[in-house]
Amino acid sequence: MFLLRIDFMEEYRTVEKEASDFFIEKKSKFIGYAKPVSTPDEAADFINTIKAMHWDATHNVYAYVLRDNNFQRYSDDGEPSGTAGVPVLDVLLKENLVNVCVVATRYFGGTLLGAGGLVRAYSHTSKIAIEAANIVTMAECGIYRCDIDYSFYDRLVVLLNEVGANIEGSDFSDKVKVIFTVKENYAKILAERLTDVSNGKYRIRRLGRKFDKIG
Repeated sequence: MFLLRIDFMEEYRTVEKEASDFFIEKKSKFIGYAKPVSTPDEAADFINTIKAMHWDATHNVYAYVLRDNNFQRYSDDGEPSGTAGVPVLDVLLKENLVNVCVVATRYFGGTLLGAGGLVRAYSHTSKIAIEAANIVTMAECGIYRCDIDYSFYDRLVVLLNEVGANIEGSDFSDKVKVIFTVKENYAKILAERLTDVSNGKYRIRRLGRKFDKIG
């Protein structure tokens, strides 16, 4: 098990969802599981869930990197030191991923892979797991609200798409109340375009901030 501090980032890459994939190498079955996590407890819960699911596996190797708590951790789970947890972790680091946990489950097939073979197998297990979970970029965004007439809704959607905003929800009542997130450096651009297009009729109002998917 290993612990290392990393720097805080205002924009980061992670995985979008929990997912898994597998492959067979010389009769050994390797299953990679990936999940977005943000705390040590969330990572531990995920690891324990996979271990319980695969209680009969030969090894349940894991690695995770957390952004908010500034550390990374891995375990070889009985494999030769440096041949399992480190390769899983290295894939996460090379992809610049944080807030992600990967568990690599192995069912031994009877043929020894050797140190090099294990490194390649666990690296591949980590890679296919994060690919299945879909890598995304998260950025600190402002949460905004804009109240508009029904006739302007489609135009607003176009403006939001132009600056990469994500619509969180729309309330269609007497007016349309649209809640969305957008990177702070694009909020001013959006506000100016909205003023121009609507002749000053509509404005955006900031409600707060959060990390959200961009791109």
